[in-house]
Amino acid sequence: MSRFRFAGAVLAVLALAGCGSSGEEGRKPTPTPTPTQASRDKGPACVGEAPSGDGLHVLRGGGFRLPGGGGVQYEATRADGTTRAATLREGARYESGQRQWTVERGERVSVSGHAYTVRQICSYRVVLEPEAAEDRAELAASPSSMKPTGGSADGPLCFTTNRDVLDAAAKGFPPKGRPLSLLANGGVQRFPTGLAVTIAYADTAAGTAGLGANCAGIPVAKYDDVRVGDTVELAGVLFEVSELTEQAVRLTRTSD
Repeated sequence: MSRFRFAGAVLAVLALAGCGSSGEEGRKPTPTPTPTQASRDKGPACVGEAPSGDGLHVLRGGGFRLPGGGGVQYEATRADGTTRAATLREGARYESGQRQWTVERGERVSVSGHAYTVRQICSYRVVLEPEAAEDRAELAASPSSMKPTGGSADGPLCFTTNRDVLDAAAKGFPPKGRPLSLLANGGVQRFPTGLAVTIAYADTAAGTAGLGANCAGIPVAKYDDVRVGDTVELAGVLFEVSELTEQAVRLTRTSD
């Protein structure tokens, strides 16, 4: 059999969602791309620079819980070989009727009355920088515990710019240059700060796989149709898809 799909304990419905953009109320929603978009992406891989420290990373297909109780999701991306844009939807998880907008690097977005600037758009993430000092301080605050307990209580470990938390998450992965093997059987692999990752499917005939990640009860990433050579991000750490077999998907760590 040349096509393998593994049904199992998929973490959650990793839904698509978005965000409102100040001064852009008249923009129409951007149609959702087809599932094979990743293989047709013309690049560039990223536009803009991620700020050090203050930038929050919203991963492709997933959501991020924001200060003030709001949230934002990175629904889709569009690239033409020169520029890249992102479709964001308001809310940390998918709900019908949510607003969505297409944004470009440098634009200002407003979510639940809180303002952010789009600093970087990549095929695998969007980086937003909070404008308010209060929001930056809340995102960087130290959690009461570094031990995850499951569910929404793990929010301070999952949706944060705190350096100690990010360092602890990074130490839970193999070192730079070494592979992380994720079994392609629907099982869940858990990491020290509450992140859980699963392989939704592996298609050896097409050379593609689907990765899903969940943290604090929120689908935080959904990488559909990734191929060898593609970049993905998990808990602030970058990986390159290095091997795809019937048994496993291997990700080689490329960042410190």
